[in-house]
Amino acid sequence: MRVQNLSFDAWLEHSFGREVRFQQAAWYFDPEHDWWDPHPAEAVSHLTRLFEDPEPALSGFADSQIAQGLTYLVNTSASGDNGWLCSTDVPVKDRLRCVESVATLFAELFEPRCTPSLSHLSEADAGTLNCVCYMWWDAFPSLALAGDPDLPTLHESALRTMERILCLTSIACQESALHGLGHWQRDYDQKVGQIIDRFCEAHPRADPRLLAYAQSARCGCVL
Repeated sequence: MRVQNLSFDAWLEHSFGREVRFQQAAWYFDPEHDWWDPHPAEAVSHLTRLFEDPEPALSGFADSQIAQGLTYLVNTSASGDNGWLCSTDVPVKDRLRCVESVATLFAELFEPRCTPSLSHLSEADAGTLNCVCYMWWDAFPSLALAGDPDLPTLHESALRTMERILCLTSIACQESALHGLGHWQRDYDQKVGQIIDRFCEAHPRADPRLLAYAQSARCGCVL
């Protein structure tokens, strides 16, 4: 069943209030599940509001529910790319605000809750939210499609947002930003190189494994 016109609180319950089934696939893979199918402007508005102030909105949910809900909403392997952020029906200023708000989500949700583990090394002590954090830019929906006159602006915003996340103190968040930059390296080789070089120069005493991953990201050698 398609679900539309949800208030922000009802949307939070729809997205995050589900049981986490550890022995079987998540609820959004059920054949008859209900799914959120709003107008793109509503989707961008709700996502932005959540990303800009995540802790009050998500305080009543367990980390496992938050991980599941974020996967449902933004991971293209879960529900596909619904085209919300790349819709030109949504004013570009609103799309930009949503992209930029991701940095706040990382600072206020992932940084305090993720364990200081490196996901690309599959460290066993990684927390519940670490995988979502690590895969964020790998699985994030399209920001703009070919022919969108605002594509360069939106992509610049995404790269700036990754650099802001890279400046956080959490090694999990830094790794996530490097992971994303590594995937963007093919199309933005020079800009990605400059961002990563600035990070390495500013953090010469960072974990050597993270610095090695930074060099892999610099040449696009990430999975």
